[in-house]
Amino acid sequence: MRRIAGALFLIAAFLPALKAAAETAPLDIVEIDQGVYALVGQMAQRSADNLGNNATFGLIVTAQGAVLIDPGGSARGAAQLHRIVRQLTDQPIRFVIDTGGQDHRWFGNDYFRKQGAKIIASEDAVADQQERADIQYQAMEFLLGKDVFAGTEPASADIRFDKRYVLQLGDLRIEIVHPGAAHTPGDSFVYLPQQKILFAGDIVYMDRLLGIGEQSDTAAWLESFAAIEALHPRIVVPGHGYPAPLAKAQKETRDYLRYMRAEVDRILERGGDIAEARNIDQSAFAYLAVADQIARRNAETLYRQMEFE
Repeated sequence: MRRIAGALFLIAAFLPALKAAAETAPLDIVEIDQGVYALVGQMAQRSADNLGNNATFGLIVTAQGAVLIDPGGSARGAAQLHRIVRQLTDQPIRFVIDTGGQDHRWFGNDYFRKQGAKIIASEDAVADQQERADIQYQAMEFLLGKDVFAGTEPASADIRFDKRYVLQLGDLRIEIVHPGAAHTPGDSFVYLPQQKILFAGDIVYMDRLLGIGEQSDTAAWLESFAAIEALHPRIVVPGHGYPAPLAKAQKETRDYLRYMRAEVDRILERGGDIAEARNIDQSAFAYLAVADQIARRNAETLYRQMEFE
């Protein structure tokens, strides 16, 4: 397990130090502060190997119980996360927070509800989950395989909120904020104001290239990112990738979105077509994981969306 504390936070220290014991792809456990963890999954595509847990999850442990940030991409993925939590604490998981509408942000809900947890999500996230449930379910059956995905049942949140919800567990205040759309329409972040630690969900990608999907709104995404910047968090835990200071999030999420929007805007202004968008120079971000797989698709999707802005 790797510990990150105050001014001693070292980016270079993010080499795996403890792997969660499992028969499938392990998650890296990063201790950010006392009782606050990031659980970092693979940055590759969803697969039987990673059980749909190809994302970063969070755990907050208090004397009043534990809070899990995002429940995993399948019933087996949720069980894997549960085993990791049991390694770290004997406290029961009282709450699970869905930070958005992607499969790994909610397909584990049913598993944790059966363990006694209450599920929390924004109203917009629930609406998005319900709208895309069938297509996500079919995609996960294909990517993970029906045997691996078996037992996964879509389940919506017990506690729903519009823009903000506050959990108070003893002396710890946990703020859940839905600033607006981003990667998905209902994306939220989870903020610990005392520690200045922010779990960004899919509003922030680090270490891998962000994905622009049909459900994404890149203009709103930049506004949602600005809501995070306004809090000046000490540490940002992305929806994909390792925890880091805000500056890294700005470089690898905000700056990419700004660059791509500006490039597509120039293409549209001169009457260029989608073929030009495919060839946007994204080499400055080529070091990010999966960039070679999704960079051109991002450009195509963004072009189609910005045509009608």
